[in-house]
Amino acid sequence: MTNHKCPPASLLFIFGGSGDLNQRKLSPALYNLFIDSWMPEKFHIVGIGRTPYTDEKFRGHLLDGIQQFSRRKGDQNGKWQEFSKNISYLQMDVGNDADYQKIADIVKQKEQEFGEHPNVIFYMSVAPHLVPQIASKLGPLNICHDTKCTRIVVEKPFGHDLKSAHELNGLLTSMFDETQIYRIDHYLGKETVQNILALRFANALFEPIWNRNYIDHIQITAAETVGLENRGDYYERSGALRDMVQNHILQLLCMVAMEAPVSFDANEIRNKKVDVLNAIRKYGKEEVHKYAVRGQYSDGWLQGKKVPGYRNEDKINPASPTDTFAAVKFYIDNWRWQDVPFYVRTGKRLHEKSTIITVQFKQAPNFAFPPEAALTWRPNRLTISIQPEMDIRLRFQAKRPGQTVTLNPVDMIFNYKDTYGDDDPEAYETLLLDVMEGNATLFMRSDQVEAAWKVVMPIQEAWESRAPVDFPNYSPDSWGPEDAEALIARDGRNWITLPIAHQGVQAHL
Repeated sequence: MTNHKCPPASLLFIFGGSGDLNQRKLSPALYNLFIDSWMPEKFHIVGIGRTPYTDEKFRGHLLDGIQQFSRRKGDQNGKWQEFSKNISYLQMDVGNDADYQKIADIVKQKEQEFGEHPNVIFYMSVAPHLVPQIASKLGPLNICHDTKCTRIVVEKPFGHDLKSAHELNGLLTSMFDETQIYRIDHYLGKETVQNILALRFANALFEPIWNRNYIDHIQITAAETVGLENRGDYYERSGALRDMVQNHILQLLCMVAMEAPVSFDANEIRNKKVDVLNAIRKYGKEEVHKYAVRGQYSDGWLQGKKVPGYRNEDKINPASPTDTFAAVKFYIDNWRWQDVPFYVRTGKRLHEKSTIITVQFKQAPNFAFPPEAALTWRPNRLTISIQPEMDIRLRFQAKRPGQTVTLNPVDMIFNYKDTYGDDDPEAYETLLLDVMEGNATLFMRSDQVEAAWKVVMPIQEAWESRAPVDFPNYSPDSWGPEDAEALIARDGRNWITLPIAHQGVQAHL
């Protein structure tokens, strides 16, 4: 027996069911929801793909993914056997109109088996260029007109630029109601990201000082040590600004900067995020160089291994101008944030894998303390670590034991694993459950997507109009190009990283 309410009966069609995302992320997430008794009492999952699989072989393919990638491995005392009975495979050509009748037939069949009309969810786990084609062929099916029960889930990237995002929004909304469209960004399913709202709005400690009167600046870093991971075709058309800043990083920025919602209604929260995006200062092409830096990694050594430069990677143009690093200084022109810089950076082949948000408060006056105290005087700082560690640390000044007034900055740390154990749900578990429940809070609305593109397009267009003359300009195992350091150093500030050891209370300057 469960002590929580599960979603209603659901039928989930995964386009690209034989692909990597389903094996690594989606099926492990659904399996963990089943183990934790969060799946509907009546459900069925249909993998759709071109690869010829029997139902049994397809289940074996997914079980291999569970063994490799899930936070829980194997059968789990018969749970896999029970779960896998609700999985089948449909081989079809997504370009063939007639094949879509098979989907309608499955819906009718399951409706009879369940004794009720289920939620029908279409998950687009396919290459971006296939999404318009599939949506166009799904749209005419009668089941897609049910705005309460039928939903379509679209993975990023959502468009290649503002024009293509607008066109894709137009196509989807001609086939589905906006309330049926779930644009997914897995970052928003991470526990630490969701906790930003709780940290800000459930604690009287923070919200009164969460503004330009007390905050000096905010930093967001999303660093990766990996290279392209066989995604050369995609990345060559994308780059760091499109791949990370336009979606993940701007979503994090919205969570940090949004005004307090009056309720946790999905549209109320999304309205507040759109307000932030609309308030971000848009730069003219001629001034982009003052606020944005791009980079591309060379060959070199990373974690004891020789790695190729970006231009030597598979399926990459030897003279490619694609950015693998981007750093931008944003301003939000509203009452709360006027003149507070938001520094963001992201890149591949960097020194360590980490995603952190740092809120640097203004320095407190030190006139009340003796001169020796000023030597170690540091401003307060709040750091939210999203990955690989999940923790929140607050830096404050404390007096060292002894006869002199010597101050040290120390960290007070809340660590998720120490407090709640290791069994945190994966981001896709949270998001898939929300889709089944019809909760769109963590998903992007069409105006939100387009507002984010409007922020980055002047930067992207400026970069495309002028080829970089210094690529490659940073080595693996570094923190990016020198220009990124100069971007923040010009303001008398520096990029902040976490201490190497993520444990205990420690001084960190």
